[in-house]
Amino acid sequence: MSEFLTCTNVVFRRQMRMNLRNPAWVIVGLAQPVLYLFLFAPLLKPLSGTLGVDNTYTFFVPGLLIQLAIFSALFAGFGLINEWREGVVEAERVTPAPRVSLLLGRVLRDLVQLLTQATLLIILGYLFGMDAPLGGVLVGLLIALLLGSAGAAASNAMALTTKSEDVMAPIINMALMPILLLSGILLPMSLGPDWLQFVANILPFRHIVDGLRGTFVGEVLSLETLWALLWTLVLSGLCIAWGVRTFQRENA
Repeated sequence: MSEFLTCTNVVFRRQMRMNLRNPAWVIVGLAQPVLYLFLFAPLLKPLSGTLGVDNTYTFFVPGLLIQLAIFSALFAGFGLINEWREGVVEAERVTPAPRVSLLLGRVLRDLVQLLTQATLLIILGYLFGMDAPLGGVLVGLLIALLLGSAGAAASNAMALTTKSEDVMAPIINMALMPILLLSGILLPMSLGPDWLQFVANILPFRHIVDGLRGTFVGEVLSLETLWALLWTLVLSGLCIAWGVRTFQRENA
C-alpha cells in the first residue's frame, strides 16, 4: 500500500507541475459552460414553471457541472498521446510502479482541474442568483467528480488504444453529441416525445443529471440521487479497470 501511494503521488505531482506551467487550462475548460451560463440560461426563464424551480439557474448549473465533468475529462487523454510519443509511458512502465498508479496519478490531476473549474462555475451560479443549499451542492460536486474520474480514465485508456489525436477526436465527438442531447443537460427530457424519453432513459447520464439536480434543490437522500451515485460509481469502476488494463498491455 505504501508503494502504491508513493508512486501515485509521484505521478500526480509530475502531472500537476506540467499543468501549472500553463494555468490557462482553467479558463479554457470553463469557457463553454460559462458561455452557456451567460447566453443560454436566460432563455429558460419562461420555462421556470415547466422546470419545477423558481430559479432557472438552480436547474441549469447542475447540468453544466455534468457537461464540464464529461467534456473536460474526456479530452484529458490527448496529453497522454504526446507522452507516449516522447517515450514517457514506456519509461514509466519499466519502473516497478504499479500500473494502477500510472493511471490514478493522472486521473487525480484531472480531478483537481475539474474541482477548480467546478468551484468557479458554482460561484458564478450563486452570483447569477442560484438558490441551492451548500450541503446539496457538495453532494452534487461529489457526483460530478466521480463522473469526471470515469471520463478521465476512459480518455487515458482511449489515448493508449488509438495513439492518435486524429482517431481519438472524432470518436469523442461522436460520443459527446448524443450525451449532450439525451441527458437533459440543456433542456429537461420531459419536454420531448415519448420515444425520445425512452431512448434517454436507457442512458445512465440522464439519471445522473436528474440526481445531481435533485441535490441542488435539497433532495440529497432522494432515490434519484442514490441512482446517480450508483451509476457514477459503476462507470468510474469500469473505466478505471479499462484504463489500468491498457497500461498493463505489452504494446502500450
